Amino acid sequence: MSPRSKRISVAALFAAAAILVFAVQPARAAMPSDQVPTLAPLIKEVSPAVVNISTSGTVEVERSPFFDDPFFRRFFGERPNEPRQRQTRSVGSGVIINAAKGYVLTNSHVVAKADKIIVTLTDRRQLVATLIGHDPGTDVAVLKVDPDGLTALKMADSEHLEVGDFVIAIGNPFGLGQSVSSGIVSALGRTGLGIESYENFIQTDASINPGNSGGALVNLRGKLVGINTAIIAPGGGNIGIGFAIPINMARQIMDQLLEYGEIQRGRIGVQIQDLTPELAKEFGVDHDGGALIAQVMAESPAAEAGLGSGDVIISVNRKSVHSGSDLRNFIGLLRVGARVDLVVVRDGEEISIHLKVGAIQEARTEAGSDVPKLKGAAFGAIPQSSPFYGRVKGVYVVGVVPDSPAWESGLREEDVITSVNRRPVTDPGELMAVAAQGGSSLLLNIIRGDGSLFILIR
Repeated sequence: MSPRSKRISVAALFAAAAILVFAVQPARAAMPSDQVPTLAPLIKEVSPAVVNISTSGTVEVERSPFFDDPFFRRFFGERPNEPRQRQTRSVGSGVIINAAKGYVLTNSHVVAKADKIIVTLTDRRQLVATLIGHDPGTDVAVLKVDPDGLTALKMADSEHLEVGDFVIAIGNPFGLGQSVSSGIVSALGRTGLGIESYENFIQTDASINPGNSGGALVNLRGKLVGINTAIIAPGGGNIGIGFAIPINMARQIMDQLLEYGEIQRGRIGVQIQDLTPELAKEFGVDHDGGALIAQVMAESPAAEAGLGSGDVIISVNRKSVHSGSDLRNFIGLLRVGARVDLVVVRDGEEISIHLKVGAIQEARTEAGSDVPKLKGAAFGAIPQSSPFYGRVKGVYVVGVVPDSPAWESGLREEDVITSVNRRPVTDPGELMAVAAQGGSSLLLNIIRGDGSLFILIR
């Protein structure tokens, strides 16, 4: 496409968007003959509710193993004052969703490790914010600021969004200050991206860049439909593929954070997988996808309700389930004790099953009592909040005390240990038994983030 053609296409997009703005807003007066279509009135109305966020904090610096090597110390000496922490600074965006109480919605990754959070309004006022709570699983956080003179953004029902709807992204890209871009909804229900534990993204081609995180995605009625969160950026900048958390999903998390300060995420006690066309034929399911139950945990809500291996869940609370990710999102966003109505296909027939969401129970074992090399670490089953739940067999590192033997060995919170001395381990008891027989060294196979590694502990 030639540069001139690109300019014509962009101009057409803005003209169409502006025409729609005038179509949905009441006519105040006849438009002068020299006035062009514009989004300016809409932007002036919603911009005061979008804020810039700057944070500062400290993070632990992982100590290099060279400092513990006698050969290294012989030539370079001891370094007792080697810093273990470093200062961090970041910028992002947020949306005022309750002006009377001073509540600001943003991304968890923008504020999670901050010691100080400053919110800057469009009138250049700077307010110190308090973190009410955040949920890394969905990347949602709620802040509170002084409510004096604030403007809030009304929330839409994101269930009514459709591919092709015009949207506007407002945020603080690259720390430049408030910026506006426009585009359309490119896709809905994006999952399996590995960005968050619970994914149901709105995809948009409205320009989103680093610093837009936590900002607003609004419709042409000036209502909030999503919280801008992530981009696919091979070169580090926008290429027209951005993602936002639907506001309905963010609102569910926000309500729990405001009520409890944390997410009381539950479980029904099943391990699931996607229903492929081949498996659908085998299990007699005439349905567009579903979640196939591979295993039911003993004494779980699912077991008590009569669910079994081979059942296919096709609906949760009247919402269709097309994949294992759908089921995980639906259940993971419900509160403990919430009622769940399932439609299940069993032996080719649909049946209804009712149950209540149970609390996630993570068995923990302090390792120090039996294996000194692992002292300071706590282990448990892989929780539903982990992206490895139902996909990997192993033992979850629930927590590691800094500067403990386990920490110095390289173990970190949220690691998944799949084997010890090349023997697979699937629960904390098995881990401890194999590690206790490990002799003078332990070889751990670890899954961490998007990769895996071996850790040798001597």
